[in-house]
Amino acid sequence: MLRRILLAASASDRVRQFVTTAPYTRGVVARFVAGDTADDAIGVTRRLLADGLLVSLDYLGEDTADPDQAAAVADEYVGLLRRLGSAGLASGGRAEVSVKPTAVGLGLPERGEKTAAGHIARICAAARDAGTTVTMDMEDHTRVSATLRLLAELRLDFPDLGCVIQSYLRRSADDCADLAVAGSRVRLCKGAYRAQDGVAFVRPADVDRSYARCLAVLLGGDGYPMLATHDPRLIGIAGIRAEAAGRAPGSFEYQMLYGVRPAGQLRLASSGARMRIYVPYGSDWYGYLVRRLAERPANTAFFLRSLVSTG
Repeated sequence: MLRRILLAASASDRVRQFVTTAPYTRGVVARFVAGDTADDAIGVTRRLLADGLLVSLDYLGEDTADPDQAAAVADEYVGLLRRLGSAGLASGGRAEVSVKPTAVGLGLPERGEKTAAGHIARICAAARDAGTTVTMDMEDHTRVSATLRLLAELRLDFPDLGCVIQSYLRRSADDCADLAVAGSRVRLCKGAYRAQDGVAFVRPADVDRSYARCLAVLLGGDGYPMLATHDPRLIGIAGIRAEAAGRAPGSFEYQMLYGVRPAGQLRLASSGARMRIYVPYGSDWYGYLVRRLAERPANTAFFLRSLVSTG
């Protein structure tokens, strides 16, 4: 119930206005968001890399309705990648970027897919020059087919382009089977969007079982799985499955969100696992933050206490 309320709140302009203007919100946001600027993101990236962690940077924003804004988002990513490359932070994929297709035009009423494809291709070219990779984020269930079409088109020129599959969707095990091929990079997460029962699993236990099925498919395939979860039980299942599949530690990675279970991130990295941190930055943080709370309702009490705190 709480998860459904939070996901509804992520689309509410009234709740957005209240949360984003509350006097103590920024201190809470700083736990989960690197900052507003590329300088902030690069500073956090340096620190995480120094700790033996990998990074995927996300410039916050989605559902862009203006072609000029879509181009500006792509420009931000290209500039960020150039700076990461010049600073020696991107080589070997140590720091990569994650891009939401709707942020670069997928949802535009005219030529949306073509616009997004052009911008993501430009970002991929900048990533290649910097020595790193790009992963396309997956958004709500209505965008899955279009995003996978973009993936198929763009991988002809950028075969290391990654994508995300969300285990809350009933179709995801089949999508994983299609994508578990040599050269493919797939980030598996549970998902944090709303969808009706016929499209998605509603019960958390069913989402977890779907995640376990999907990770078994990915680890048993020939691609490079990126297992995005904070759930210790699923991390344990992944380790068992990887060992059974004969996978070397460098043939897959774990991923977690910036600000969530940092001690667990360091423990996995110190064990020899590849551990990548998803680091968002930018001022358009509201939708991202509320979906993170929906994924981990235990964070909600922390957030609400901070909102009403008198400091």
